[in-house]
Amino acid sequence: MSQNNPMIQEMKERVYKGNLQLPKWGLVTLTWGNVSEINRELGVIVIKPSGVDYEVMTAEDMVITDLDGHKLDEGSLNPSSDLATHVELYKAFDEIQSVVHTHSNNAVSWAQSGIDLPVYGTTHADTFYGPVPNTRQLTQKEVEEAYEVHTGKVIVETFTQRQIDENAVPGVLVNGHGPFTWGPSVAKAIENSLVLDQVCLMARNTELTVKDNLLPQYILDKHYYRKHGDNAYYGQGK
Repeated sequence: MSQNNPMIQEMKERVYKGNLQLPKWGLVTLTWGNVSEINRELGVIVIKPSGVDYEVMTAEDMVITDLDGHKLDEGSLNPSSDLATHVELYKAFDEIQSVVHTHSNNAVSWAQSGIDLPVYGTTHADTFYGPVPNTRQLTQKEVEEAYEVHTGKVIVETFTQRQIDENAVPGVLVNGHGPFTWGPSVAKAIENSLVLDQVCLMARNTELTVKDNLLPQYILDKHYYRKHGDNAYYGQGK
């Protein structure tokens, strides 16, 4: 497939701008973050190059791979080291179009706790329909065998075993590592990262005061479905 395909060029531009949004929103330090987008019909993934400074990278630096993560342009920069995790999520969650990984302060702090992120308030309920899960830690064998691949697999394992709908809870905390979020577009996946980080901060403050004050199920239902349900009325329509 031609690298000059207009649809691929548009993907590269979206992924580039999406990656630039991360430091603007305070979600990354140095180069600790990445955004990708998939087009299953074209059979491509576009992702940030590994370790390239946000201030110098361009849209043309975005790396194109096939759906298994193999570079389609061998002369290009190396893709993000987290590519294999993105690939596992795309393979398992067939409705998502974009994946975001950051090391944002609040979400990483919660990931390091090893516990799920409870639903304490309506800010959480607007985006995540239930607790955001914290995965188990990877085994030594998994890390040594294929660290990034198994990071993706442990996320999928968590959602599968707990029967969590990845579209209703579009994010996860990887134990001892950090957050991954996803969505139907680059913009939405990044927004979910911002919301997750802010909700982690709010929850941490709640944990320090009155941690048992969980949001009632009926309020969770109201806030989630007024934005995402069949009769949603929040905003200006879909």
